[in-house]
Amino acid sequence: MNTKKSSTYSMFIIGALFFVFGFVTWLNNILIPYMKTSCELTSQVQAYLVPFAFYIAYFVMSIPSSYVLKKTGYGNGMALGLIVMAIGCMLFVPGARLRSYPIFLTGLFIQGAGLSLLQTASNPYVTVLGPVEYAARRMSIMGVCNKLAGMIGILILYNALFSGKEHLFQQIEGMAAGPEKEAMLQQLANGVMLPYIIMTIVLIALMMFVKLAKLPEIEIEETEQSGKKTSIFSYPYLWLGVLAIFFYVGAEVIAIDTLIPYGNYWNIPTGTSHYFGVYALVALLLGYFCGIIFVPKVISQRKALVVQLFLSVALVVVALCTSGMVSVFAIICLSFAHAIMWPAIWPLSIHDLGEHTEFGSALLIMAIAGGAVMPLIYGKIADMVNPHVAYAILFVCYAYILFFATVGYRFDGKQKSLKENE
Repeated sequence: MNTKKSSTYSMFIIGALFFVFGFVTWLNNILIPYMKTSCELTSQVQAYLVPFAFYIAYFVMSIPSSYVLKKTGYGNGMALGLIVMAIGCMLFVPGARLRSYPIFLTGLFIQGAGLSLLQTASNPYVTVLGPVEYAARRMSIMGVCNKLAGMIGILILYNALFSGKEHLFQQIEGMAAGPEKEAMLQQLANGVMLPYIIMTIVLIALMMFVKLAKLPEIEIEETEQSGKKTSIFSYPYLWLGVLAIFFYVGAEVIAIDTLIPYGNYWNIPTGTSHYFGVYALVALLLGYFCGIIFVPKVISQRKALVVQLFLSVALVVVALCTSGMVSVFAIICLSFAHAIMWPAIWPLSIHDLGEHTEFGSALLIMAIAGGAVMPLIYGKIADMVNPHVAYAILFVCYAYILFFATVGYRFDGKQKSLKENE
């Protein structure tokens, strides 16, 4: 970016894309209990195939996305990603007609594939739009757009799928198999069609807007350090950062997408628990605003990451040692602690990559697959023990991220051992 005006313009466009990311991504919070009923799923693991199908697309598609971006450029790549997402949304129509869980999961996978392309393009774009020490602030601004959209999406989809239909869910639970039950299940399934048709139209309109906007291509500056390294394997801190993103996204998805089933575990009324995801996104927003205000003027992005990790561990301890709404509230508050993690891990992982920036970004986006794997592990533990104890898996996530934030981020190709780095 050569001028402040062009940077502001580009930030506005990317902010709109992050809004789309959030709107689509956090709908999984509502889709999990909806799919469990409408598709008659029998276990927690089956239900958590919803985030698995969505987030595993990042693992499959991120590296191909980096090659696509080299061919198309960032602007055209973003437009292509929006079209792919629109195709995934349209699959919800036949999925609802046939009440087919595999078709729904395929649609979610394709949505994730489109988002993978968008994220691979937009995250490095934000990182290089200004001074690196302010990267976490810019990422936090994008996070605000993401979470505001998530709250709006959850409320809209909840009203479309659940509002006024609570009696259907209650009736279906106690009904034996038969034509009447099938008719009710089909009525529930049909409710998802209109929201996803509207989303398809919006995505196509946004694609046209991005094409007309003609975003300037970003220029990655070569540094003295990056110029001397010819292989992506010359950056150990990047690979350690990839795993940090994996565990972070896994923790973030668990802390939000499991809230409704967790509320049900404590017999909290459905009308109350369906808003837990919104409360968690509010907590994330508060965390982002704190990041915007205090990072890096008061505290560096790395030190803020360490502080938030200790807060996360404390909140999980509270959740495991309490019950009911107190335990649920502790899990909701985890989202506040999570807010600084992505904005801090990303720049620590991607700095000084030079010509390898696109591929490095693809690896980091690929690690979003943590949102696919970790909830399944949580679901398996929940089936074997209970949803309460299953939150202990978060300690594993935080332990590794703490290693990266204190040691791993400094481990580059010139260092022979971690001891020499101290």
